[in-house]
Amino acid sequence: MKLKTMVKQDDALAVLMFGSPDPDAVASCMAFQELLRQTAGLSKCTFVATEPVVRQQNIEFIRAMKVDIQLLDKTDIRAYRLIAIVDAQPTFFGAALQDVQPQIVFDHHPCTTVWHAELADIRENYGALSTMMTEYLLAAKVKIPKKLHTALLYGIKADTNNFERDVILEDISAYYLNFARANRQLIRRIELNQIPERFLKYYDYAYRNRRRYRDRMMSFLGRVESVDACVQVADFFLRIVDISYVIIAGIVKERLIIIFRGDGYRQDCGAIAAKAFANYGNAGGHRGAARVEIPIDTIREVIGNDISQEAVDRFLMQRLRGKRNQTK
Repeated sequence: MKLKTMVKQDDALAVLMFGSPDPDAVASCMAFQELLRQTAGLSKCTFVATEPVVRQQNIEFIRAMKVDIQLLDKTDIRAYRLIAIVDAQPTFFGAALQDVQPQIVFDHHPCTTVWHAELADIRENYGALSTMMTEYLLAAKVKIPKKLHTALLYGIKADTNNFERDVILEDISAYYLNFARANRQLIRRIELNQIPERFLKYYDYAYRNRRRYRDRMMSFLGRVESVDACVQVADFFLRIVDISYVIIAGIVKERLIIIFRGDGYRQDCGAIAAKAFANYGNAGGHRGAARVEIPIDTIREVIGNDISQEAVDRFLMQRLRGKRNQTK
């Protein structure tokens, strides 16, 4: 195994994740650490992310797994001989890595730009990276602790959205193996702990300021504390009878965030988001889930320096109607 030859006895490893860590990324980091711990030996292993954890379920999961995650801007990664990137690729980080060159990359996202690593394993047909890391553990004949089985199972569940997204046979096989050995009651408890009580005000505000057109529901929440507030509200309102897709927007710091959630049957959220908002910022996603991020300065220019409820509602409706007109 090439990986084993890259690691020295009592080595120091930093495992990097891009963005706010999700269950698939965290479980894959845990698996990678366990693999090297049992096969090569490590004196130090640190998990590092570019953003703090914000989603409540992810906070609960990380707490249950007893994982510590440092922030990249507060970590001297040059102190580590080995640098690995998990569930991401070097170009995702932009200038954040400065001149540091990771030697190891594991990912399942499409590779769209050129980069180099001594060991790179990118399998974009896999539904979850946790599947790939399960295979590594099995190939190395590592004894997998129950906690790690639990993490890998939850990673596969989360990243495939309980197999509603595209998966392959390997995902199903890894799911079954981890399912048989995981603490499923713990996962159930984590999944139930979704909504912080302080978020209830957003649900109330969204209901009172909702706009509905046929099978679509839309609401602008104003300023919110995190993107997760928009996500949670969108997921909830998608359960309303005769609603096939939901758009929830909010201002997070200096960005307008627009979250799309749909049933994946009647509408393609990713296509709607891209066609309506790609000219203003980053926009795209899957059939059932999509996201748009627009700099607040751009919004101010477009709607006349007015970010009131009425002005943003009007902007959203105009763009969505424009998208509909283009497709007719």
